[in-house]
Amino acid sequence: MRDEAVCEVNSSKRKFGAELRRLREAAGLSQNAIATRLEVTQTHISRLEMGKRTPQADQAEILDQLFGLTDSKHFVGLRERMTARSSGPGWYLRWVEEIEPEADVLRSWDPLLVPGLWQTEAYARRIFSGAVNAVPESVEAQVRARLQRRAVLERARPPAIWVLIDEWVLRRPIGTEEVMREQLDYLLEVSGRHNVSIQLVPGEACCTAGLSSGFMLAQMPDGTTIVSVESAGRGEVSVDHELVAHVWGAYDKIRAEAYPTGVSIKMIKDARDRWYPRS
Repeated sequence: MRDEAVCEVNSSKRKFGAELRRLREAAGLSQNAIATRLEVTQTHISRLEMGKRTPQADQAEILDQLFGLTDSKHFVGLRERMTARSSGPGWYLRWVEEIEPEADVLRSWDPLLVPGLWQTEAYARRIFSGAVNAVPESVEAQVRARLQRRAVLERARPPAIWVLIDEWVLRRPIGTEEVMREQLDYLLEVSGRHNVSIQLVPGEACCTAGLSSGFMLAQMPDGTTIVSVESAGRGEVSVDHELVAHVWGAYDKIRAEAYPTGVSIKMIKDARDRWYPRS
């Protein structure tokens, strides 16, 4: 467990450093300019960017202010991952910080909930709040971390994303009617992106291949396929050939049962309308 915690912290430090370097260079600022704002040395900033230092809380806040990210608390959220395990176990952090942002193609199957990448703030908060031993501070950190995953959609060349969702997810109440309306509205919004395909799978379909767990498949630029499988709060990220082949097979079987994209979008619209309160 200690080794896993160390890996989580190091991964978060690298992410923080990479984001600092990316935004600094995009703004045309030198390391000395950032050092002046943080009242530290240029060497300190260099070590931050290399992932060799843990930033202080006030430094993360200043960076959010400097780059206009106060509302999203981008750097504050990244720092919280270093100081608490609330944002997820090591296998999950590896996926969202190292694999998902670099993938060329993402494929997913979700039998229970709207996929994390597409969850609204209110929907995600209801899910995390319902967890065993949920603590308000950790819930908010988890929500911020989930919303930050959307950055993958804003890449200059975003990945192709193929989403399979059990149709019953549209009817499963997570929070209030307003939460569900907002969530399905957002699902419809992202379905209009050229790189996104969303298909619903009939609830009555004999889709035993997908009943055991949700999963994601990531095709990387070098041709490697990486799989993430989660069940009952436990998960695994792997390139093991047998596991990848097994999950690919399950994905193909599930997709063979799915409604066409056009039909799926209409079903989402109809489900969204059903969540409006009855007069």
